[in-house]
Amino acid sequence: MEIYPIAKHIHMTFAGLSFLGFVIRGYWMISGSNLLHKKPVKILPHIIDTILLLSAAVLVVLTGLYPLAVDFVTLKLLLLVAYIILGTFALKRGKTKAIKVASFVAALVIFLSIFAVAMHKPVF
Repeated sequence: MEIYPIAKHIHMTFAGLSFLGFVIRGYWMISGSNLLHKKPVKILPHIIDTILLLSAAVLVVLTGLYPLAVDFVTLKLLLLVAYIILGTFALKRGKTKAIKVASFVAALVIFLSIFAVAMHKPVF
């Protein structure tokens, strides 16, 4: 049994779950829902994102496509950092609702950019 396809499917599945969870939490933030403050909502994203990052690390090791050595992997990593920063402003650190909403929209654009880079693997 080959590990690469399993790791890739796990990675893609948890990327989708991470995106879906972020969209739902963003909707709850915009609508002012109390669900955003429930304990499972605070814990589950960390579990999903940990599995997502671990599967990414496995894929990097299996393929040898290391950041700083391969352009599109480096770009995905930089976009991921931007997504995390914007996501924290959208869901926690934003001082006003306007900042939170703008950060949320920007984070969604960044996430979709990560997806586009993954699909097209551009060379610079």
